[in-house]
Amino acid sequence: MTGTKTPFHPIDRLLAIMSRLRDPDTGCPWDIEQSFRTIAPYTIEEAYEVADAIEQDDMEGLKGELGDLLFQVVFYAQMSKEAGRYGFPEIVEAISDKMEARHPHVFGDASVRTEEQQTRAWEEQKAAEREAVAKPGQGPVSALDGVARALPALMRAEKLQKRATRIGFDWPDIEPVYEKVQEEIAEVRAARSPDELEDEIGDLIFATVNLARHHGIDPEVALRRGNDKFEKRFRSLEQLIEKENKTPEDYNIDQLEELWGRVKADQD
Repeated sequence: MTGTKTPFHPIDRLLAIMSRLRDPDTGCPWDIEQSFRTIAPYTIEEAYEVADAIEQDDMEGLKGELGDLLFQVVFYAQMSKEAGRYGFPEIVEAISDKMEARHPHVFGDASVRTEEQQTRAWEEQKAAEREAVAKPGQGPVSALDGVARALPALMRAEKLQKRATRIGFDWPDIEPVYEKVQEEIAEVRAARSPDELEDEIGDLIFATVNLARHHGIDPEVALRRGNDKFEKRFRSLEQLIEKENKTPEDYNIDQLEELWGRVKADQD
């Protein structure tokens, strides 16, 4: 069996592999059956695995995860090419054009001296792009346009809030943000139905994301860190119970809380 190792540029080799995998006569049955919709969940999963490798400081593992993520782009490009739309070269050209247009201070004559000026110029350019592609009859262009609904909820909440700040819809300092969180907690307590409770808890989480944003904290990263901390402590709790030759069912909640306090004290 012959492979695809040739004197090609590395990306050409990968594109050739993808083409063979999708060949309707000799390709892989699984790859042939896939569509844009079926591949999308894998793309999201691969992006999270990239983030996890970075979080674990696994640079060797990151190389493999970045390759997996790149393969997702190549997969979409091949399916699009088969449909007669565009292929990998057009995708590369589109992102190259976009990056040059969004960095006129690098590729043009514009002058940007600070990170703040660059961020403002970047957002203005993106807003102009959204307005340029707005469809007739869809209503006025909103500052919230383009915030993908498929984003993780915490990330989307932060992006929506950042967009709202462009028109001045934000508190100038953090005290009203704390007050808003307390207000939402009170409304959760006052909820009288499951639907109302779900709605109010959503508002509370949204307000907490706003609190994180005002502190310059990425809520997604903060929650991931909280998850890791809980998992580490819970596993230690299980080990402590095992050392005592017992099972969790042998303890009531107060006893488990006491053990939890011991675990926290050991890890803090």
